[in-house]
Amino acid sequence: MQTQEFDRSSGTTAVQGNSMKTEYDFSQGKRGAVLKTPPNKTRITIRIDDDILEWFREQVHKAGGGSYQTLINSALRRVTESQESSLEDTLRRVLREELPRYSGRKASSLVSR
Repeated sequence: MQTQEFDRSSGTTAVQGNSMKTEYDFSQGKRGAVLKTPPNKTRITIRIDDDILEWFREQVHKAGGGSYQTLINSALRRVTESQESSLEDTLRRVLREELPRYSGRKASSLVSR
């Protein structure tokens, strides 16, 4: 059970040995995040499956600490970079296969109208 003692002279209440004011002035307070977002970063809310989040947290713990959010960001970056190279490889393959079909035609006949 919490014990509370009010001190009239200072206008504070002691709750479990800690002093608390009876009123706080939030007129100069600002809503929003306490920490500013670093450049090139965007604060979002995302829903991730519990098992996925737990896996990333475990990896950070095994590494001796750090940020699971940074680890997730790195994993997403690797995926996007591998997708870009895969797209580039696919485009190169398609061009190699398709260009010989059009090599005998004039350039103006290749433009679709």
